[in-house]
Amino acid sequence: MRTTLRASLSVTAIAVLTTFVAGCGGQPPGGQTSGAPAASSQLKIALIAKSSTNPVFLSARTGADAAARELSQKHGLAIEIAWLTPPAEDGQVQAQRIAQAVNEGASAVLLSCSDAGKVTGAINDAVVRGVPVMTFDSDAPQSKRFAFYGVDDVKTGQAVMEELAQQMGERGSIAILAGNQNAPNLRRRVDGVKQAAARYPNISIVGTFYHIETPQDAAAEVIRAQNAYPQIQGWAMVGGWPLFTQTLLSDLDPKKTKIVAVDALPAELPYVDKGLAPVLLAQPTYLWGYNSVQKIVEKISLKQDVPQIIPMDLVRVSKDNLGTWARQLKTWGFTDVADQYLKLP
Repeated sequence: MRTTLRASLSVTAIAVLTTFVAGCGGQPPGGQTSGAPAASSQLKIALIAKSSTNPVFLSARTGADAAARELSQKHGLAIEIAWLTPPAEDGQVQAQRIAQAVNEGASAVLLSCSDAGKVTGAINDAVVRGVPVMTFDSDAPQSKRFAFYGVDDVKTGQAVMEELAQQMGERGSIAILAGNQNAPNLRRRVDGVKQAAARYPNISIVGTFYHIETPQDAAAEVIRAQNAYPQIQGWAMVGGWPLFTQTLLSDLDPKKTKIVAVDALPAELPYVDKGLAPVLLAQPTYLWGYNSVQKIVEKISLKQDVPQIIPMDLVRVSKDNLGTWARQLKTWGFTDVADQYLKLP
């Protein structure tokens, strides 16, 4: 099973990156959109992610803006991305922002849910008032949203654990770093980690650690837990929050501790290079914005059918493809990719 998993992720990486390279000639990743001319030349999409300080959502915003520019030119539309993301995780504030978007004349809402229970009512109200809602990254499956775009969270958690087990020789004590306890996608990832860990009798889970989703708070929680439980030899991180700081590079010894985490943005690449995080499972977060805007345009302006569930594949990032991945990030418009990684084969 582990060999199959690694092969599957490697094939996914090659397939995804090949598609992106093909798209660099000006075509959007995922192919051209076709259909009848838009009924309206104006389209305002309210983008409400979890937190405006989280780099993964800033990359989604970059992707959304790029799609808006390209699709505006292609279809003769005026597409506006209204960034209504709160500064910190708060489901109630997100619900208020959804209502604000409707009141301010948004054509659609694109949302990553901090707390599905707190936003479902606001989503349903928006849809009743004629404003369709699409979710990405973190879903509200009981709501009236028309589509969700993201990874399979249980399988993502399982993949993190499988990779970590291999890095640890299938034995030792691990901890789970889990972010916001109310986020439904993260809870499912944690479930996946635990399901996969149960297959390894010589691996024990010391605990699951939640935290505010900022790099500083996440890194502080890792250090606190590591000090409280010095037997921790591995971290299964269902999000890469602490790797956006350099703190753990100096506070953890890669000879004693291994990390496998979700996401692989530029700030996280030194952890792969130094061997503290030998494997990162990247969500192409730029595509959260790019592909989601494309689907909204297809549904609203081009009157096309859109699948209710749109899967996103993970990309396995290690030293073997660090240069390839770094160049992909650069192509997406990230300006903070270190030259040393861009020069790798």
